[in-house]
Amino acid sequence: MAIQPQIPIYTFLKDHDSIADQSIRRSQLSNEFERRFGRKPTHIKKRTLTLRFSSLIGEHIDYALFGVFPAAIERDILIACAPRASHERSYGAVEVQNIHSKYLPRSFTPIRKPAFSSEYDEGNGGEWDLNINNNELRWESYVKAGYYGVLNRFFSAHGYPVPVDLLIAGTVPAGSGLSSSAALVVASTLAFLAVNNKLEGVTKHTLVEMAMENEKRVGVNSGGMDQAASVLSTPSSALYVSFYPHLTASPAVIPRGTLVLASSCITSEKATHARTRYNLRVVETLVAARILARHLNIHVGSRERITLREVVGRFCGEPEGGWLEDSGDLRAALEKTVGYIGKLRPASADSDGQEGVTLETMIEWSGLSEEDFNKVYLSWVDVEATHFQLYKRARHVLTEALRVLRFRDICIANHEGVSDAVLCELGELMNASQTSCSVDYDCSCQELDQLTQICRDAGAYGSRLTGAGWGGFTVSLVAEDRVTQFVETLRLAYEPFNNLGDEALAEVLFSTKPSGGACVYVAN
Repeated sequence: MAIQPQIPIYTFLKDHDSIADQSIRRSQLSNEFERRFGRKPTHIKKRTLTLRFSSLIGEHIDYALFGVFPAAIERDILIACAPRASHERSYGAVEVQNIHSKYLPRSFTPIRKPAFSSEYDEGNGGEWDLNINNNELRWESYVKAGYYGVLNRFFSAHGYPVPVDLLIAGTVPAGSGLSSSAALVVASTLAFLAVNNKLEGVTKHTLVEMAMENEKRVGVNSGGMDQAASVLSTPSSALYVSFYPHLTASPAVIPRGTLVLASSCITSEKATHARTRYNLRVVETLVAARILARHLNIHVGSRERITLREVVGRFCGEPEGGWLEDSGDLRAALEKTVGYIGKLRPASADSDGQEGVTLETMIEWSGLSEEDFNKVYLSWVDVEATHFQLYKRARHVLTEALRVLRFRDICIANHEGVSDAVLCELGELMNASQTSCSVDYDCSCQELDQLTQICRDAGAYGSRLTGAGWGGFTVSLVAEDRVTQFVETLRLAYEPFNNLGDEALAEVLFSTKPSGGACVYVAN
């Protein structure tokens, strides 16, 4: 089943069932927009938050260009918006507010940098700037990030965007690990496209590419899984998303079973700690790819930033157009390449237990000069570490890529009916993914390790972290007839849940089904 290329645009509420189900929220948001801004919104953007199919699998491998298996969940971000009348010197000004009172109202106006002169040229050229401070991120930084792509794609040569008011409502807290940042960037990008009448010709794939680039504006070198799931997801299905040699996505129905999401109650601040966590992992996997390529006698250009996915392809003779998704060639290539990752392990590891290498050793192994190494791997990103865990990171990426393919194949083969043994096999893959995230990628934490074990003890087929990790949520695959008992067991067994009332508990512990992707509702 192919993914429809166009972003869904609905005129009437009845045109879209999933919006109709949320008619009360939409109506409340519209009324609140009118109360605050004095007029009805012209558009409402719905962007469901994403689950790193975690139900399943595919953590921290998208930026290595391996396929992943995400899905959208039944929690979302809604943005109501409307243009304002233009006034002199107010081109593109934004007033953004949030339903939640803890997020204070913000105003900002983009500035066009001059293209060829130090003088401000009000008519032409130059990149737009919104002054995002990556050292002190605020909630509106993600709105600004969404605005960047629209400004520089559609208003780079001439013209100005309209001033706009936005009101945001979301049903998942920030820092939850459920891709709330990606959802907000996608929704904001879509909002600015809509109010500026730029939706025509913008496909879902274009929106994914814009959102991927936009999120880098907040200092996170995201690989694209969250954005793809936010835009391309279809109801009742997960997605197999491939990034190499180009972006593709195909739905895969999840076998019988329910996904239960449980918060560790530890906030995951992906952008704030990027230099020692997320961005550091990106650099470690990229350097690991270059060094592994050298051991495998694969030529890599001096300024090339090769990925592990490209190493696997070149090592195993992948054709120019890529291997067919269902051919089994990628799986065989991965299994072959896994046998060589020990070459990334320092010789002293057996004696001193340290499997990482210093910066000096890493540069030496890369075959680059210090100057070239810094230009290729460190000039564009801020990272901090005493030892770089090349071996462990590569082992996670390659084995996780294999788990994704296995999980996908099981889902495709059993979409019409599934035995308990098949669900157990899916659960084992989830558990193995959690172990790899904890041990090899070091992106779990004590609370996530504890909670996933509690979930398994409570009867989940499998349980693992979802999102970037270091806090946030877990996802568990649970038999449909055991969900109520499972939730009650977790309420008693995980201490942070013990004293929560029903409403508060529902925010941190809930079941879900895969949902649809981004869409636009045009008010009339």
